[in-house]
Amino acid sequence: MGIVSDAKKAAALLRKAVGNRSAVRDVRRTLADAPQNPPHHYRVAVYFADGAVNMYQIRQWYKPLAVLAQTWPVVVLSRNATGARALLAEGALPVAFVPTVRDLERVIAEQDIRVVLYVNQNTRNFQMFRYGRRWHVFINHGESDKMYMTTNQYKAYDYAFIAGDAARERLGRVLWDYDLDRRTIQIGRPQADHYAGVLPYTPDDRTVVLYAPTWEGDRPSAHYGSILSHGERLVAALLATGRHRVIYRPHPRSGVVNPEYGAANRRIIAALAAANTADPASQHVFDDGPELGWQLSAAHVAIVDISAMVYDRLAADRPLMITRPADPEALIDTHGYLAACEWLDPTDAGAIVAETDRVLADEEAVARLETWVAHYFGDTTPGAATARFHAAIDALMRSWEQWHGRAGEEEEEEDAEEADFDD
Repeated sequence: MGIVSDAKKAAALLRKAVGNRSAVRDVRRTLADAPQNPPHHYRVAVYFADGAVNMYQIRQWYKPLAVLAQTWPVVVLSRNATGARALLAEGALPVAFVPTVRDLERVIAEQDIRVVLYVNQNTRNFQMFRYGRRWHVFINHGESDKMYMTTNQYKAYDYAFIAGDAARERLGRVLWDYDLDRRTIQIGRPQADHYAGVLPYTPDDRTVVLYAPTWEGDRPSAHYGSILSHGERLVAALLATGRHRVIYRPHPRSGVVNPEYGAANRRIIAALAAANTADPASQHVFDDGPELGWQLSAAHVAIVDISAMVYDRLAADRPLMITRPADPEALIDTHGYLAACEWLDPTDAGAIVAETDRVLADEEAVARLETWVAHYFGDTTPGAATARFHAAIDALMRSWEQWHGRAGEEEEEEDAEEADFDD
C-alpha cells in the first residue's frame, strides 16, 4: 500500500512539474509578445504568489483596481506560473512575472512602487516584506467572520484595509497590542460598486435562489462546507417545485481534500443539467465563471456557508440564509452577524422551500439585515466605498512622500558627514 501511495505522489509531483514548465513557457511567450511599459510607470503593486486555483482571491479586485489605476498605475507581481498565465489570459491588469527573488528585485528596481497590496496570507508574502521604503497593505479577498479574519499575520503589514466597524471589533477582540487606530483603515466594500456580469437566463416569475457553498476545509475548525450536509437535499427540493430557479456557485476548491465532497458537487451539477433538459424554461445555472456580482443582485434569496460569500451578499442588502456547519468542531464567531443571522440546519435542508418563503416574508428579518449591513460596510451608497478606497491610497501616497523626503534629507546629512570626515 505504501509503495502504491508513494508512486501516486511521485506521479502527481511529476505532472505538477510538467504543468509548471508548460505554464512558464506560455507566460514568457505572452510577455515577450506584449508591448513593453516604460520604467517607473507603476506606483501600486498587487503581490500574488498563488497559482490559478486561487484566482478568485484576486479576481474580485480587478475592477476596483482598474479604476484606481487611472490615478495610480497598478501592476500585479505574480510569483506562480499558473497564476501568471491565468492573469495574463484574463487581461484585467498588467502583470509582471517574478518567479524568483532576483526577478522580483529587478522589477522593484525598475519601478517606482510605493504601495504593495496583498489579497491573501500566502507564506511567500514574507519574501516581499523585506523591501522597505514602501507601504505593505493587506486588503484581503473578502469580509467574513471566519477565524482567518483575525489571524495574527495582520501584524506583519504596515496597514490593513478593512470593511467596517465589525472588522474593527473582531480584530480588537483577538489581536494583542495591535494599534487599530493607526494600522487599520475602513473602506467598506469597493467591489459592490462594480457588480459584474449579465444574467445567463431570461427573468420570469420564478423565485431565484443562489446557493454558494464554500469548500470542505482542510481541518475540523474550518469545516464550513455544506455540499455534503445540505447541498444535495436543498437543491433537489428547489428543483422539484417548478417555481424556483437555482444559481449554483460552488467554491472552486470544492473536493480538493475530500473526494466525497467533490463527488457530491458533481452530482448537483448533473442534477441541474438534467432539470434543464427536462424543462428548458427552468434555466437553472451552474456558475463557475470569473465574474461575481450579478448573482448577488439577481437572487431573491441566497444560501451560503460561513465564508466571504456571507458578506458579499450582505453588501447587496438582500435576504440570505447561512448553513450551520455539520461538524461541531467548526469554529463559529457569534459576536457579529452570525449571532443574528438566519441559520439553515442540516436537518432543515430538505425543507428549504418553506424556509426561503419564510425569510422573504419576514419584515423583521429584513430590518435586522439592514442594520447589520451598515455595521459591516458603513455607507453602501453606490460609489461611497470606492471613494473611501481611493482616499486611503491617496493618504498612503502622501505619507510615502513625507517619509521619502525624510529619507532623502538623512542621506544628504550622511553624505555631508562622510565628506567632513574625508577632509
